[in-house]
Amino acid sequence: MIFQRSKKNILNFCIILYIFISTTPLIEVPILNTVEMFISDVRLKMTMPEGVDNRVVIADIDEASIRELGRWPWNRAILAEFVDTMFDHYQIKVLGFDVVFSEPDDVSGFMVLKQLDSLKIDDEQYLATSEKLKQQLAYDKIFSASIKGRNIVLGMVFDQANSDEVNDLKQPITTIEAALAEKTFVAKPIGYTGNIDILHQATDSVGFFDNPNISEDGLYRKVPLFQLYQNGFHPSLALAITRKAIGDQDYYFNIQKTGQYVAIEQVQLGSLIIPVDKTGSVIVPYRGGEGSFPYISVKDIMNKRVAKDALKDRIVILGTSAPGLQDIRATPVDSALPGVEVHANIITGILDQRIPYQPSYALGVELTIIIILGLLMMVVCNYLSPIMTMLFTSTLITVYLILNLFLWQQGIVIFLASPLLLILMIFVVHMSWGFVAENNTKNTVKKLFGQYVPPGLVDEMVNKPEWITQEGQSRELTVLFADIRGFTSISERLSPQELSELLNLFLTPLTKVIYDERGTIDKYIGDCIMAFWGAPLPDSRHAEQGVAAALKMLEKVKHLQSSFSARGWPEVNIGIGLNTGMMSVGNMGSEYRMAYTVLGDAVNLGARVEGLTKQYGVALIVTEYTKQAAPNFIYRKLDRVKVKGKVEAVNIYEVVNFIDLVTDELKQEIDQFHLAYELYCQQKWDEAAVILNNLMSQPNDKSNIVLYQIYLQRIDDYKASPPVKNWDGVYSHQTK
Repeated sequence: MIFQRSKKNILNFCIILYIFISTTPLIEVPILNTVEMFISDVRLKMTMPEGVDNRVVIADIDEASIRELGRWPWNRAILAEFVDTMFDHYQIKVLGFDVVFSEPDDVSGFMVLKQLDSLKIDDEQYLATSEKLKQQLAYDKIFSASIKGRNIVLGMVFDQANSDEVNDLKQPITTIEAALAEKTFVAKPIGYTGNIDILHQATDSVGFFDNPNISEDGLYRKVPLFQLYQNGFHPSLALAITRKAIGDQDYYFNIQKTGQYVAIEQVQLGSLIIPVDKTGSVIVPYRGGEGSFPYISVKDIMNKRVAKDALKDRIVILGTSAPGLQDIRATPVDSALPGVEVHANIITGILDQRIPYQPSYALGVELTIIIILGLLMMVVCNYLSPIMTMLFTSTLITVYLILNLFLWQQGIVIFLASPLLLILMIFVVHMSWGFVAENNTKNTVKKLFGQYVPPGLVDEMVNKPEWITQEGQSRELTVLFADIRGFTSISERLSPQELSELLNLFLTPLTKVIYDERGTIDKYIGDCIMAFWGAPLPDSRHAEQGVAAALKMLEKVKHLQSSFSARGWPEVNIGIGLNTGMMSVGNMGSEYRMAYTVLGDAVNLGARVEGLTKQYGVALIVTEYTKQAAPNFIYRKLDRVKVKGKVEAVNIYEVVNFIDLVTDELKQEIDQFHLAYELYCQQKWDEAAVILNNLMSQPNDKSNIVLYQIYLQRIDDYKASPPVKNWDGVYSHQTK
């Protein structure tokens, strides 16, 4: 018994030693970071103040504003009017721009006038008119005049990877010796993107809005308050806005030097003390999920529909909640939080002095706690029964959590993971780690793929994580493009609100069809849906499911027509194209925006095929590769074509229907057309024309009249001007 207890004590001591060493900066243990982030997120959600903070207002570039004012980015005359309205009419305190103006606003009319000036037209009336128009069209100058002398902070971006210096950079708020700067852990970018000179000169305050300190799992937990560029400190957008809000107070950096260790422990802004970690970052003090700050549509501000009291003396940040502008951040409190709210949370956190911080003595306290807890578990549990050991462990965990939570509410951050992991490893190490690992895997899969694929498929991916990856791969997939026919004419007949409602009512059921057939939505491109099958989970039936989804989408459109007609809306029809082939699939994009998508020639061919539906008067076209991979349907061969941008010819087919839904009469008609097509390819024009004219005269099915007319017209053209020798029947399309 004594020998067995000694082995247990040795094992427990090894665990204590391992956790102790892992807690120090000597080694990095991924499991500790993972557990710390997870438990810290729980602690944050439990203690959030919730409610709406009216001190910071989001001027929202929402969908309604985009519909009324035009596609973003707006011309800067609109922004100038916005600035004037905010300060002159609403009398706000500070305005921050969560955007960088890195390029001039060269409107077409201005450039035309400059070109005309180069002709040296010697006409006084022209010269006077030209000068007047140039003043009216000089949007950058107008915008610059509107922001000059006002409490405005412009945005900018630092670059950690590229050394490009785009436009000018403001002078740093303070500098540090190069030797000290090298020893700090503060982000040291090598390039930046600033605002054009006329805007740069118009304001005295600029702040960066990039975040080089995103957590390993992609969540925004910490954000740097400053970065070091060429030994100079530059503030974040949130810090610069806060400084403007309190009257341009001076900065003071508290730099601690201990041997080779150099760290900025806090920043003082006037009377405000802001604690930071060794990277110069703050833990974002989220007060809640989306909507913790009031959102006011820019269009309502511009039209002065907002009560003055809602904005007077407020801090305002121009940002966006529109999904299409992709300023969305994954955070511990909301998986899709508009990035502008991150800035707002930091600003109010600084003003309320509720930025959590880790004091310099935190590591010593944590190491002491580890030793005490470890010894208690190691000694006391030797004398307790299993049930009492479980009770003692639960009590110990509860006491530590209460203590940690109390310190957190005082603004002091003491790590949770190391002490708790120590207790759990001594008690049941394998069970605890298995649970945490499995739970993290599920959360990661859902965060990565939940926006692309149906929930049922996500559940399968959770159970088979080894099958999936976001890294680029080359796979055989099936891609689908579906586009509304005559969308421009439809949009002209409807108001913006009606058009938006129509698209929602139209795209939602079609998306459900794709989800039901295990498809992955790639993107919505205006009135077009792009989807694919065979990823992220491999699926040998990807072509069959894609074709089945396309047929069901056409059927769904028929059912929608009656409800659209009842609303007085025009009839809506779609064209669908599918192709099967090798494609690159994975998470692609830039450090600012990533998307899980497919690329390659096979994808482009799918898009071209969809465009051919209008040419042939049919709703659904697939390539020979999709037909070969999905044999359980009835197809009508349409043509052998070369699409625009492709050298090789490809056979294209209309998907008529599922095999069991096609009548014998329709099968006979398809066979007749195939015979006519063979005669056409053999240049037996008259024989082919006889069959085609006979098909056109049949009263049963008029859906392919356009197709028959196409071939009759080609026959007339070829009879008048025969094709080249060795003609193989290929028809080249010159348009998309």
